[in-house]
Amino acid sequence: MKTDEGDVAALAKGGRTNFFGFLARLVARVPFLFFASRLYGASAMGRFASAVVMVEFAGQLATLGQKRGLAQRLAEIAWPDGDQTTPSSRVEGAAANVVADALLVTTLLAGAMSLLIWLFPESMYPKGNFSEAERLLVLSVWAMAVGDLALAALAFRFDVATTVRARAVVEPWTLSLTAGGLYFVYPEGGLALSYLASTVAATAVALHALVRMYGLPRRWRPRPLQLLRLAVVNMPLAGADAVEWGTRKIDVFLLRFFIGEAPLGIYYFAQQFASLPQKLKTSFEPVLGPVITRNVMNGNMPAIAAQVCQVGFWITAAQAGIALALAIPGTALMGLGGPAFVGGTPALFFLLAAEVVAATAVVSEAALIYVARMRNLWISLGTIALQGGLTFGLILGARNLGFDANVQTALAAIAMTLSLGTSSLLKARLLSRIVAEPINNWRWTLIRAVVPAALVGGLARLFPEWVEIALGIPAILGVYCFVLWRVVFGPEDRVLFRKQPAA
Repeated sequence: MKTDEGDVAALAKGGRTNFFGFLARLVARVPFLFFASRLYGASAMGRFASAVVMVEFAGQLATLGQKRGLAQRLAEIAWPDGDQTTPSSRVEGAAANVVADALLVTTLLAGAMSLLIWLFPESMYPKGNFSEAERLLVLSVWAMAVGDLALAALAFRFDVATTVRARAVVEPWTLSLTAGGLYFVYPEGGLALSYLASTVAATAVALHALVRMYGLPRRWRPRPLQLLRLAVVNMPLAGADAVEWGTRKIDVFLLRFFIGEAPLGIYYFAQQFASLPQKLKTSFEPVLGPVITRNVMNGNMPAIAAQVCQVGFWITAAQAGIALALAIPGTALMGLGGPAFVGGTPALFFLLAAEVVAATAVVSEAALIYVARMRNLWISLGTIALQGGLTFGLILGARNLGFDANVQTALAAIAMTLSLGTSSLLKARLLSRIVAEPINNWRWTLIRAVVPAALVGGLARLFPEWVEIALGIPAILGVYCFVLWRVVFGPEDRVLFRKQPAA
């Protein structure tokens, strides 16, 4: 399979930036989890998780699939004939207007959904116990949706650094610091207000960079009919986006009706560690989108296959190392929240496994949304239906057999792993048929890096928990990366960590 070296270099640059963003996000997330669990308690975390799942769902719908569709529309403006030359000033102004249209649609939808949730707060808090400050969480719907669109537009110009600043630095540190400070001022709504503050801060960073990159709209007039047609065209993308998000949240949505707030808080605690590597792979997506878009316009299917496989392997390799580093000292990590949180360790294991098996589906979908939108959507809908059915059935079975809430949460994580693994197989096979090239992100040579890293992790478990976390996790990652670089990676893989010369 042949691919363009410039595209691979752009993908590698985005990957390097996002890798350091992952490390920054990990460091910043730990204080929040510590404050939330030790100060506010498991019940408050469970109530917070129940509300956030609805707010984030509304934010996903408000983008109307434009996080992915925006790259295609901007590519059509910049290169109407497939000629990838430097955009003219006229094109620059048109791009700013396209972004403004997208932000307007998102603002209208976010406002409508925020009002609906405000009128029916039970959608956030099924148990009915919430403060007025916790109800203000709905205000983050607009900030979240607009921020996602702004970062997608910036990624089209290969500006991934802003995503890292907003999502890996500003957002998590604002969340952690405000959560710690508000506990001593207004503990009843500290978690909700800190989440609102973090989304607003991250969106402010994104919008500032967006204006600098694209400028302000020129002679722009909102056109409702065009916006409506835009919404209809993007519905398959909106469905794919919503389903992708839903596979990570349907477990929390269902669990909140079956288990108490405290067990849900423990599961949410585990989910926050497992979601860190998810951010690593999904942040590759906006960088991969423009590259795939241009190759679709040029009909270069072998290049698409090569790019999907290359990025997929990078993500899978990173996922495996991160999963090892977090799973082996999993008991110690969960113990950061207190003795009661250790019961969520099995759920953490399966949540991390789910992120590894989902990598193939994510990169395959990055191409499928341009070459097989509806078929991709149907697979996505089948995936979330399978996950919902498995989760519901396993939880009910566990309840009838008398198993406790920790077993039920572990079964919900198993349901996610099985469903996402099925999605990866189906989407990779579909893409392979379309591009007439094999799609496979896994290489058995990764075992050579996994085994020594696992042995180091087993040795770290012999020491106290603070040593296991502070020294064990870096040691596992260090050994894994060393063997990966020296033994597993080939020349094309090392592009990820090698700075390219300026054009």
